[in-house]
Amino acid sequence: MIPGTFEYHAPRHLDDALGLLAEYRDDGKLLAGGQSLIPVMKLRLAEPKHIIDINRIAGLSHIAETSDELRIGALTRERDLERSDIVRQRYPLLLDTANVIADPLVRNLATVGGNLAHADPANDHPATMLAYRASVVALGPNGERVIPIDDFFISAFETTLQPDEILTEVRIPKPNGRAGGAYVKLERKVGDYAIAAAAVQLSFAYDGTIAEAGIAVTNVSYTPERSSAAEAIVRGNRLTDDVIRAAAQAAADACEPTADLRGSVEYKRAMTRTMTARALRLALVRAGA
Repeated sequence: MIPGTFEYHAPRHLDDALGLLAEYRDDGKLLAGGQSLIPVMKLRLAEPKHIIDINRIAGLSHIAETSDELRIGALTRERDLERSDIVRQRYPLLLDTANVIADPLVRNLATVGGNLAHADPANDHPATMLAYRASVVALGPNGERVIPIDDFFISAFETTLQPDEILTEVRIPKPNGRAGGAYVKLERKVGDYAIAAAAVQLSFAYDGTIAEAGIAVTNVSYTPERSSAAEAIVRGNRLTDDVIRAAAQAAADACEPTADLRGSVEYKRAMTRTMTARALRLALVRAGA
C-alpha cells in the first residue's frame, strides 16, 4: 500500500526539530530509521500529516563509554552496535540483541532510539534495557530529563515521552567487576519477532553469589516487562541448577502471553521458561563463573 499524503521536514538542529514538534504536536511524527513507522504508514495504521526527519541532526549517533556508563546516541544504527569494539568486548547482552534484530538490511537503518520510542513489546531492545537498568534522555522545551527505563514504558506503543520531546540518548550502567549478560531468542525464522526471548544481566559478589540481577522478557506481555520475581530468586544466591529452574519458572509464571500464529499461551510460557534458563546459564558462563 501507499502512505497517505504528508508534509516532509528535515531540520538540521535539535531546536528546529523541537519547534516543529511543538507546532504540529499530534499531527507530527519523528522519522529516525523508519523501520517501524514506514510500514504502519503504508498500512494506513498511522497517517501523520507532518514527517519530521531528524537524520540530518548532528550529535545523535555515537557509542561512547564514560567512567560509569555506556552512552548510545538515539540515531545509532543497530549495525553500529554490531561493529563497535566497546560493545563486543564489554556488553555481550547488547551485542546479542543487535545481532538478532530483523535482518542486515533493516539493521543498517534501524536505530536504537527508535526501537525504544516505538515501545513495541515484541521489539528486542526494551527487555535488554530493562535487564541493564538503563535510562533514556529526553529533550523538550523545558530542557533535558533522564528517565529510568522502568518508568519509560506505559503500555504497548506508549511511553512517558511527551509529544514535544525527542529521545536523544540511551545510557547503560557500566558493568563493574565480574559480570555477564545474554539475550536468548526463539523465533519462527531468522528476522522474525520473538515467540519468546529473555534478557539477563548478572553481576557477581566476591563469594560467587549474585550481587545484582536484571531479567526481562520479550513479546510475552502487553508491555515490555521486567521479571522482578525471577530477579529476587537469583539475587544473593549462587546460580545452581535449582535456582536457575526456580527463576525461569517465576519468569514464565509472571508473563501474560496471548495465543496467535506463533503459539498457544501454554507454549509461550514454556518457551519463556526455557529462554530464561538458557540466558541465565549463558550469562553465568560469560562471567567466568
